[in-house]
Amino acid sequence: MKFATKAIHAGQEPDPTTGAIMTPIYQTSTYWQKSPGDNKGYEYSRGTNPTRKALEDCLAALENAKYGLAFSSGMGATDAVMKLLAPGDEVITGNDLYGGSYRIFTKIFANYGIKFHFLDLKDPEIVKEYINDKTKLIWIETPTNPTMQVVDIEAIGKISKANNLLFVVDNTFASPYLQNPIDLGADVVMHSVTKYIGGHSDVVMGALMLNDEELYKKLWFIYNACGATPGPMDSFLVLRGIKTLHLRMKAHCENGRAVAEFLKDHPRVEKIYWPGFPDSPNYEVAKRQMRDFGGMISIVLKDADLQETFRIAGSFKVFSLAESLGGVESLINHPVSMTHGSIPKAERDKAGVVDNLLRLSVGVEDIEDLLEDLKQALA
Repeated sequence: MKFATKAIHAGQEPDPTTGAIMTPIYQTSTYWQKSPGDNKGYEYSRGTNPTRKALEDCLAALENAKYGLAFSSGMGATDAVMKLLAPGDEVITGNDLYGGSYRIFTKIFANYGIKFHFLDLKDPEIVKEYINDKTKLIWIETPTNPTMQVVDIEAIGKISKANNLLFVVDNTFASPYLQNPIDLGADVVMHSVTKYIGGHSDVVMGALMLNDEELYKKLWFIYNACGATPGPMDSFLVLRGIKTLHLRMKAHCENGRAVAEFLKDHPRVEKIYWPGFPDSPNYEVAKRQMRDFGGMISIVLKDADLQETFRIAGSFKVFSLAESLGGVESLINHPVSMTHGSIPKAERDKAGVVDNLLRLSVGVEDIEDLLEDLKQALA
């Protein structure tokens, strides 16, 4: 099946009891057993639930994977991957990361003896310099949050495979509609389902998609044992959201391009981060591994201190000042004080996450209204 058909049908069959087309919300914590161990495949809803299973099968199909696991948040999914590691192991990752990823790496797992190398991954060759016999995992985002760096998935996948390393890609900013890391050499794809996949800012959820059965069993054990699994209502809402993912992403990309072109030469904009400009770093890589360039844009305001940046961020009328991204509504975010506040200033500055940077999640409203809002806010 092609993408739109998978988004609408994958993992879902008419309900055998009633014929209902939409997957029922199995709002139950436990299941009847004929005798101990003789059940219909379900025992307790922390471990598995029919509504969640339908979602997981759909998520796997979207990433061209065999297995999917849904978690109660993107951080829950990230946490499960990190629990595959042991004290003394080392991880190679990027220096421009979602603040929550940086926080869990440095404030939680570093305390258990896991070492993290935060690198500028625009040139994949740098990875080779940090691989040693303790290296176990490479974790990347692409495009990155919030400076939209594009990392060459295929190149890092080859390095990872040559060194027998686990390779995980956070594909949240691109969504499965624009990019499929498993096809490019990733072992595991992670999503904050909260964002584009859910798409309506009404669910918090995460997911892992992968092909390796043995790895799936290890992650399922962590998923079940630690319990960061979502309930059936949230699973139902995400299944519903996925059915329009292809339509929403087309609109996000169209509006994103128009907003990026409007902002590129705006007198109040010192710098713009969007991977679709031919002069953007790794543009050729982006063009090769992505189907379009998405609706995420970051800008550095010209001659704006923190107070002026706050003033501008609070002056929008259509864009809402809020954390998160990927919903149908347009959002504006100040990473330094919001999503990336847990990263030390020196590290933020090194990655370009400066005080006068704003991140835009361009929604699917009428583009004329979005551009008019940008005009008045930046006036």
